[in-house]
Amino acid sequence: MGFLSRLFGNQPDKETEPMTNVKLAVIYYSMGGTNYQLAKWAEEGAKEAGAEVRVLKVPELAPQNVIDENEGWKAHVEATKHVPEVKHDDLEWADAIIFSVPTRFGNMPAQMKQFLDTTGGLWFHGKLVNKVVSAMSSAQNAHGGQEATILSLYTSMYHWGAIVAAPGYTDPVIFSSGGNPYGTSVTVGQDGKMIEDVQATVKHQAKRTVQVAEWVKKGNQ
Repeated sequence: MGFLSRLFGNQPDKETEPMTNVKLAVIYYSMGGTNYQLAKWAEEGAKEAGAEVRVLKVPELAPQNVIDENEGWKAHVEATKHVPEVKHDDLEWADAIIFSVPTRFGNMPAQMKQFLDTTGGLWFHGKLVNKVVSAMSSAQNAHGGQEATILSLYTSMYHWGAIVAAPGYTDPVIFSSGGNPYGTSVTVGQDGKMIEDVQATVKHQAKRTVQVAEWVKKGNQ
């Protein structure tokens, strides 16, 4: 039996019944559209698994004049005006959360960090305990800090008392998109397009997150 057969031989049948009653918030920050696209793929995968999904963006902190100087950034902001900004109520509502962010010097962008820093009240009152979380990231270089960025998000989640549902190597599709066990990561070329094909990996990660959230939710009932 080969390595992949041993690794995936005991995985559940993918044609199982859709999961139900899991509420997922997909929270992202995107400057050029990559992480918004990852968020939309996660939404698709989670809905296929039967989850109720909200796609939400964190507030932009950059001054408008700086955004206006970058045509791609400006166009993306205009194109996603319809996407609601995340509120604390969304965190309370969600059973599970998927984060999608670009990397900034091997860390999450300030916009996401600022939002997480406002959740102290929810944390204090235990409102974030046992949320099932997972994360995705992007960078312009193959080793540009995607893994470190995902892990920086997970560090905050440990303080929440959340349950991290990393994809690990739970499906062969992980290998076809770079093999990142912490969460889907993608390289973005100078033309703004993704180099790796990660759509299937994102959808698998979303379905796994929903599945783990369903297990946790059933265990609490």
